[in-house]
Amino acid sequence: MTYTQEYIHDVTERQRAFFRTGQTLDVSWRIEQLKKLKQAVLDRQEALQAALYEDLGKSPAEAWLCDIGPLLLEIDETLRGVRRWARPERRFSGLTCFPSTRTTVYKMPYGVTLIISPYNFPVLLSLGVLAAAMAGGNTTVLKASSKSPASTRALQELIAETFPEEYITVIGGGHDAADLCLAERFDKIFYTGSPAVGRHILEAAAKNLTPVALELGGETGNWAVVRRDADLKDAARKIAFMKLCNAGQVCININQVAVAKEVAREFLAELRAAFTKQIGEKPEANPEYPKLISPAVYDKCERLIFGGTGDRAACRFAPTVFYPVDADEEIVQHELFCPLLPVVPFADADIDDLMTLIASREHPLALYVFTKDLAWARRVMSSQQYGGGCINEVCMHMMVPGVPFNGTGHSGMGAYHGEWGFREFTHPSTVLTGRTHLNLSLREHPYSKRKLKFLKMFEK
Repeated sequence: MTYTQEYIHDVTERQRAFFRTGQTLDVSWRIEQLKKLKQAVLDRQEALQAALYEDLGKSPAEAWLCDIGPLLLEIDETLRGVRRWARPERRFSGLTCFPSTRTTVYKMPYGVTLIISPYNFPVLLSLGVLAAAMAGGNTTVLKASSKSPASTRALQELIAETFPEEYITVIGGGHDAADLCLAERFDKIFYTGSPAVGRHILEAAAKNLTPVALELGGETGNWAVVRRDADLKDAARKIAFMKLCNAGQVCININQVAVAKEVAREFLAELRAAFTKQIGEKPEANPEYPKLISPAVYDKCERLIFGGTGDRAACRFAPTVFYPVDADEEIVQHELFCPLLPVVPFADADIDDLMTLIASREHPLALYVFTKDLAWARRVMSSQQYGGGCINEVCMHMMVPGVPFNGTGHSGMGAYHGEWGFREFTHPSTVLTGRTHLNLSLREHPYSKRKLKFLKMFEK
């Protein structure tokens, strides 16, 4: 389909008209829609798996583990909590507002929202964010990625068969279609993708002062730090899993590993063994190994390391570890988003200098540390600036119910998942209920010395 400004404008205006009917304000109605979304995913899970395999080579197990399963958990958490989250909060107005004593905070939907989703997890990062928008009582234009066309078609079919267009619409197309969407006035924009495009989103949103949430990967990437006292076999096993997941095309993936040089040789041996055990000697020939999104990304991998092994026709590039790499080399200075893994050695005694270096760069979306010194690890994790992370684990912080997810600075703004997603798609409106009797005249002119004296006494 060729998208035009007239079509996008018409969809947006019809959604605005539908929102103004007030139907989405009914929390019971929202719950019904979320149940429809869940059932639609369950009914079409085989079609979604097939689309994920066509676009990214994801096996049925990985499609379920990384896209469909987490999505269903997200919807379930939202269904359990949305009625409680949406309940207006009562507050005592305080003596300064006497005789008005009752204040209410309403959780109001923004209205017509725009969600721009990425190609790497085209189901989870589309419908998972959509669930939050629905829970908040919004209508949504969902701009799905043109780089994952099979998944976009599957999403369009799922949504069109489940919801009316004036409530939820999925838009395909490339950057031109996204720009047509951004030319419209939305009440909230949620974008997942690169920092470079994030800047473009913010610039477009600024024209209408539209609030924006950005979930970005971070320009200098996510670090995993392996200290001298770490369980090297365990760390290698988990790091290998993380790097193999979606062939490295994961926003919270490990971009580079810093390993204490005292144990570097042993760690690298464990890492090679872990890769071989999990994906075999020739990953590019393993049907369980996902593929890169395009030949262009494959070629980028070859250029970055001047070679490598893989199957360009299948877009499968073997995970490649190279050591030693200096922390200031170019390949460590930007997000890779592929199965390349530079390993940076450091002296364990200089760990504080390493953490200072990491802190001096753009804030990562994730940070992982491996060590037996939990006191040090907790001190680091409570003082660095990053989106989220793990101690002696990878990525599992994403699966914890009730906690927020997103980055800061170049890795994002805002937060979502569960109640945090509901908050992201609603704004709190504070309303004080006034009284018509016993109103004091202290706030009104004229301001006499007697009034000022009384006010100061009242404040004390």
